[in-house]
Amino acid sequence: MEKQQKSSHVVLVMVSFQGHITPMLQLASILHSKGFSITIVHTEFNSPNPSNHPEFTFISIPDKLTESHFSDKDAASPVWNLNKNCAAPLQQCLEKILHSLHHIAAVIYDTLMYSAQTITEDLGLLGIVLRTGSATTMLFYPAFSQLDEERIDFVYEIKSPELQALQLKRLRALLSQNATKAMTEVRVAFANVLKRSSAIIVNSMEFLELEALSKVKQYFPAPIITIGPLHKFAPAICSSLLTEDDKCISWLNKQAPKSVIYVSFGSIANIDKQELIEIAWGLSNMKQPFLWVVRPGMVRGSEWIESLPNGFEESVGERGCIVKWAPQKEVLAHAAVGGFWTHCGWNSTIESICEGVPMLCRPFFGDQHLNTSSICNVWKIGLELQNLERGNIERTIKRLMVDMEGNGIRKRAIDLKEKAAFYLMEEGSTSRSLNKLIKHILSV
Repeated sequence: MEKQQKSSHVVLVMVSFQGHITPMLQLASILHSKGFSITIVHTEFNSPNPSNHPEFTFISIPDKLTESHFSDKDAASPVWNLNKNCAAPLQQCLEKILHSLHHIAAVIYDTLMYSAQTITEDLGLLGIVLRTGSATTMLFYPAFSQLDEERIDFVYEIKSPELQALQLKRLRALLSQNATKAMTEVRVAFANVLKRSSAIIVNSMEFLELEALSKVKQYFPAPIITIGPLHKFAPAICSSLLTEDDKCISWLNKQAPKSVIYVSFGSIANIDKQELIEIAWGLSNMKQPFLWVVRPGMVRGSEWIESLPNGFEESVGERGCIVKWAPQKEVLAHAAVGGFWTHCGWNSTIESICEGVPMLCRPFFGDQHLNTSSICNVWKIGLELQNLERGNIERTIKRLMVDMEGNGIRKRAIDLKEKAAFYLMEEGSTSRSLNKLIKHILSV
């Protein structure tokens, strides 16, 4: 391994999910632009393409994972296996880097790779955790950890109207349903890591989660540094594991302003064939133009869209556009897009906020439920879709895109976009947070 010439070297430890790869590469790009040399340690499964990032050094470690390990029904098992399989290779990798470079300024690791914290402690390195979800999700860890059972009331005895609107007790009950042993262990590990890391980086904006951050800071001793939204602050990067179909932009160019509902359920969530049929007829019947992302394999038991109902394509004609994957940031910024039907992953949520696009929320698992509560109950910039029945789909899209109710939602979404733009100004909070992180890295 060739010794880097820059004085400060940062190692970033990446995990295999698209929603985690993207913010980690964005953070790497930001730090590189500030003079740090970067090594990316990544798992073999879903590994990034090094040729897209020639400015970084990439090192792969074995993870023994296959496609069969990953399921939207049990997100915890692959995380547990990832840490079990990668702990020894990661330690060996960091030891080799340290031997080669003689100094590592910091190791920044994804929360999902929680085993990295113990390794950095053993090697005497500065360990910093990157939270790729919202800061608000950290409110759950004291309650989930079972290490602080007597402090569960810390989270839920909340007087703030903003936090009461999140309905945390209901969401905790929802997330606790059918929790596996792996899920319980992973949540305990997350809580421990957040307490032991030297700092916690969050891809968020302080004004967006002010009350939650205030509460979280009372529980976790490490400084919490909000550097976000990373996709706006970072230089442009290529991080998609799937090929983006940019022909949909040409289709959008032909549509009226604010007329299109963009539909995408992210990189992991799956639906069954009947759900596909209900979504298809809901989109057909609502008579609005739509751009629909259907990933290959997203529909259980189907390769792609062969399960679409007979007559659907004829009924829609040029009003609909279906692609395997879309350049989402470009789509959300397009003038034709007036709404986003989303799974409410955090990357999608914050990208939509930054473009002032109101959301139709259909969460699938995990923190997507909490993000939905923030969108609909706290920021009030979206509507929750309660069930995938064609009539309900049609009615809810019309509420968002056509009815007077949608006008108020859209106005609040635009107001939030303007606040985000102000936040991103050169002398704004994000710049101060980045300077805080740089000082923290260089302090050791």
